[in-house]
Amino acid sequence: MRALSAAELLHVWERGVGQSPVQRALILFVLAAEETPVEQLAELSIGQRDGHLLALREQTFGPHLASVATCPACGDQIEFHVEADDIRARSEPEPKAELHLAHADYNVEFRLPTSLDLTSLDPAADVETNRRHILQGCVTTARQAGREVAVADLPEEVTAAIARRMAEADPQADVQLALACPACRHNWQTQFDIVSYFWAEIHAWASRMLREIHTLACAYGWGESEVLALTPRRRQAYLELIGS
Repeated sequence: MRALSAAELLHVWERGVGQSPVQRALILFVLAAEETPVEQLAELSIGQRDGHLLALREQTFGPHLASVATCPACGDQIEFHVEADDIRARSEPEPKAELHLAHADYNVEFRLPTSLDLTSLDPAADVETNRRHILQGCVTTARQAGREVAVADLPEEVTAAIARRMAEADPQADVQLALACPACRHNWQTQFDIVSYFWAEIHAWASRMLREIHTLACAYGWGESEVLALTPRRRQAYLELIGS
């Protein structure tokens, strides 16, 4: 794994603007696993994908991650900081291609969700509809007392057990952060999504970089590639000379 160059970051940003989060994740995933075909990457589990993206983010912007969250109890915004290692799932064997669940008199065979499953979701649908759609695609066989049943007919307790088994098998896919509000002392958990976090950083970086390129091009007549070839320290030094 290597850090993305300035030119690659701008290329990622340009390709990702206007795309869905899943497409942005795949654009970054291709760079994180350079020698693997995109078709193969799209079939890996969400946790496998997010583990690669976390490593790519760490190499590109460093191990420290900072963000803000809104307390659901009092509405105050709090700042929180984590390290990449804090949200990296501990080393586990590669998740099995096929998983099995025995619950009451139900036996279910299923696989983990992939990026391909997420691309098939309807953005206008509600969470429950999309959850059922994912389940429909991931469950390969379902039986009750030896008799085959439709996925739509599985009781809620069975689908909940499947979801828990998926989370156990692919922990990087659902990273939960424990937060505490200093104002009202409320404690809660919030999901950390590496795709949206990494993309927000890239978007902010690209917006700043384009302004710097514009400023240096106007002052020195340099092209974009020449500005991007400068180290961040030298680029900043030239910007300070312009403002002096």
